[in-house]
Order: sequence, then C-alpha cells, then structure tokens
Amino acid sequence: MKPVIVTNIERPDRALVEQVGAYSVATLHEAMGRTGLMLPYMRPVYRGARAFGTAVTVLCHPGDNLMIHASVEVCQPGDLLVVTTTSPSTDGMFGELLATSLKAHGVAGLVIEAGVRDVEELESMGFPVWSRAISAQGTVKATPGSVNVPVVCAGTLVEPGDIVVADADGVVCVPKARAEEVVQRAKARVEREAATRSRLAAGELGLDIYGLRDQLKDLGVTWV
Repeated sequence: MKPVIVTNIERPDRALVEQVGAYSVATLHEAMGRTGLMLPYMRPVYRGARAFGTAVTVLCHPGDNLMIHASVEVCQPGDLLVVTTTSPSTDGMFGELLATSLKAHGVAGLVIEAGVRDVEELESMGFPVWSRAISAQGTVKATPGSVNVPVVCAGTLVEPGDIVVADADGVVCVPKARAEEVVQRAKARVEREAATRSRLAAGELGLDIYGLRDQLKDLGVTWV
C-alpha cells in the first residue's frame, strides 16, 4: 500500500460518541454480539485509566514512530489514536513527549499495538494509554506509513471515525455505522443486569434466575 495521510475523515456526532462512551467495554462487546474486542494483551499502562473517542488510525513500521508524529496534525479534540505496526513490535514507540503533544490537541487517549515508555509520567499527566507492552527500547523516525486508513489492531478491524472505548477490561471498537443500534442494545442490557443484580443481592441463585437447573439436567448432571 502506498503511504498516505488522509486529512479529513467522517466522524459520528459527538453526542452519539458520548452515549457509546458511557458504557463499559464488556457491555459494548456483549451488545455487539460479542464482537469488536481487541486481543487481551492490550492493557492499560496504569490503574484507573479509561477513555473513549473517534478513531484516528496509524499504520507504522515496527520500531519507527514517524507516522505517530504525522498523525497529530490531523487529530481533533475527542479523537482517540489507534496505532499498529506492519509486523509485530514491542519497542517503546510512544512516551511522555508525544503524549504532551496529543493532549495539547485534545486527544482522549492512545491504543497502540506495540510498546510504550515513560509510564510514570503518563500516569502523572493523566494521559490514558493501552498497549501491547511496556518497553524503554528506543525507536527511529525514518520509514513512511499511513494515517487514517483501515487497520487491524490486536485482531480487530478499526476504520477511521469508528468509536473506540477502553477501560480496565480491554479495548472495544464500535463501528460508526452501528453506533446507534449498539447504544440501544447496551442500554437494554444494563437495565436487564440491574434487575438481575437486585435479585442476586436478595439471595436468589443464578441457577434459578437463568433457568440453569433444567439445562444441567439435560446435560446429564445429577445431584447426589
């Protein structure tokens, strides 16, 4: 693919992005039929991190953060940067200085399928990051890549402008075309879980609430 920087992308209405971002990663994943979840090695680099935003995607050469620098120019407030590499990498491609630049442009956070460093500084400045690894390994700025093209990050397709939500459980991508549907499904799921939570708190068993006794019998389980 020829290197390219796409400067203008279609972003969902901000109110819709905030509606999606109000739900947890687990709820959104379930609401989409258990799809959209990035591989579980994508972890927050500090406790308590949470972020959501519209995806600006970056495809980098491994060990080279040139295109991350190039992406800052096209970011808008409320975006979330999603970075992957053309082959697997754990090098520390992102740190405090790039975070300072992204924060100045209103970027909500970073999801990167590679390594990051300066973790204490990132936590101190409150810039949320999810990464494949933490590594002090330095990188170069020498190889072209692309910005705002479809990428596969940690096993999940992310299109520019999709809504990405990240919390302690991982990272999920909600395709912008499905956002309104997913909000409705997530809302219904939260309401169902609230009712179930009340019954569990009152002492009812999941076996009875979910009708699992008959299922166990059908599976040949006996009580002795």
